[in-house]
Amino acid sequence: MWHRGTWLVGMMGVGLSELRCLFQHQLKELELPALGHSDVLIKMLAAPINPADINMIQGTYALLAPLPAVPGNEGVGRVLEVGPGVVALSPGDCVIPADAGLGTWRTHAVLPEANLLRVPSDIPVLCAATLSINPCTALRMLTDFESLEPGTLCAGVGDDLISASQGLSPSRPDLSQLVERLLALGADHVVTEDALRKPEMKEIFKSIPKPRLALNCVGGRSTTEMLRHLQPKGTMVTYGGMAKQPVTVPVSAFIFRDVRLRGFWMTQWKKDHGELMVDSLCQMVRKGQLSTPACTAVPLEDFREALVASMQPFVSSKQILLL
Repeated sequence: MWHRGTWLVGMMGVGLSELRCLFQHQLKELELPALGHSDVLIKMLAAPINPADINMIQGTYALLAPLPAVPGNEGVGRVLEVGPGVVALSPGDCVIPADAGLGTWRTHAVLPEANLLRVPSDIPVLCAATLSINPCTALRMLTDFESLEPGTLCAGVGDDLISASQGLSPSRPDLSQLVERLLALGADHVVTEDALRKPEMKEIFKSIPKPRLALNCVGGRSTTEMLRHLQPKGTMVTYGGMAKQPVTVPVSAFIFRDVRLRGFWMTQWKKDHGELMVDSLCQMVRKGQLSTPACTAVPLEDFREALVASMQPFVSSKQILLL
């Protein structure tokens, strides 16, 4: 069986201009392997473009697939056929990757059953496609590092962290729209990086306590500013480095306030624990506690534009390939 849409990457360590050239003629038709005893044939429906996907193509990520490889770590597909040894999946089921590195930017795939997790069919496609990385990461960081009671403040970035009480966003051209969206999602306060440096922050903390948990995916100066407002013995968890700058911590933060710095990588967490959170997250979706992130759906043939758009600064909308 032949299919169109498997992408092969033959270079590593490429920048934006090289990426544009690299993907000019990379849409390939490949023959699917035979369905094995415990294998599943799936039709991919949608797959987002995440920063980690770009980092893997650039060769800067901790997890690199052997070449030739299909990019994409996240997405949702529908089961078309199963091998005789498959026990938990049936044709018609919707599935998402159980771990990173599966290669989701393709139209079809034959994969071992163990590499897939079933999701209820009533979960919206774009929500299911973005379920296995950001929501899982947000849930783990909000529960594994501090015991947060209702009313406890947390400083974080992004839609999936708005179950915390305070959103932190850098200055950006679409700031007013971003603030409106974060407040609509349930944020109590949205504070820009510039505002963190101003005396007005003292007024905010007269009526609310300082955060006990800070979630950092940027690095650089914003990290230092968040640390300044963290409670004594508070924790900062770093899970990304979009600024490509180191995390700088004043010595006084360690000595006089005993702050704690931790790191988190969802891929490693799954390897160490092997626990599944999909059912809990799907229940949150059904209850309206978790929604589809702001996204732009892009047909597969327009993948070049989606790649370039995903690498622009201050991107609020996630690019999702429709497969």
